[in-house]
Amino acid sequence: MKRATLVTLLGLLLVFVALTVTGCGENFSIERVEHDLNIWGIPHEPWHLGRIGGFNLDLNPATIIFTWVAMALTLLLCVAAARGADMRRPSKLACLIEMVFDFLRGLVDESLGPKKGAGLYTLIFTYFLFITVANLLGLVPTAMAPTADHQTTFGLALITFAMMYVWGIRYKGARYFKHYLEPYPFFLPITIIEDLAKPLTLAFRLFGNMKGKEVMILALLGLITGVAEVAGGFLASVLWLAFGVFVSFIQAFVFTMLSIAYISMAVSEEH
Repeated sequence: MKRATLVTLLGLLLVFVALTVTGCGENFSIERVEHDLNIWGIPHEPWHLGRIGGFNLDLNPATIIFTWVAMALTLLLCVAAARGADMRRPSKLACLIEMVFDFLRGLVDESLGPKKGAGLYTLIFTYFLFITVANLLGLVPTAMAPTADHQTTFGLALITFAMMYVWGIRYKGARYFKHYLEPYPFFLPITIIEDLAKPLTLAFRLFGNMKGKEVMILALLGLITGVAEVAGGFLASVLWLAFGVFVSFIQAFVFTMLSIAYISMAVSEEH
């Protein structure tokens, strides 16, 4: 009896798998999926603005549009939280935003100290909030995450790169550049490469994770077709979307934490 039950369950499982994969991958094309989702009519081709130093100056229309959407959503979120900031009965959103701000402020104070870190509170908080909203925007149907474009992530990384020098010179003066000559002057090229690698790794880490997340979503939308949608194939998309939410928060936190670490290294006396 048990053997017959096991055979029946295995048979049902094979039927379910067969139904699930039926129709998957037929005429699959990521470009086709992107075209079908582009209900806004946003041009796929980049805007060519000319050439600088032998390099093409191109802008991605979708990145620009959805960057402004992410900025507007971030601003609306903060405005809504500010309106609910009542000392007697603050709204849940106001409490959540305050908790996030206090948490990030604690990380800055721990790394740089309250005096050196006070001027970075708003930058670090904006980093985390904007990058999180931008990452999550890629999970919305017909939208894209601005952080899935290297132009956005490099722009954010360059801000951190500039702040390393601004804060280093502000609190150490000309002594900030002494680390380029220590312990020996011939280490100068290595030190420069080390500094240049910081914004590069910041940008590529965020870009790679967000681009991979979007490509996977497009692949699932294109592969799971036909009977698979009825037979439970949607489960893969749902699970990946849930994982995408987790990755969106984690990558925003990683970018924020590394920015704090890099700036703190610039003002550290051991640097």
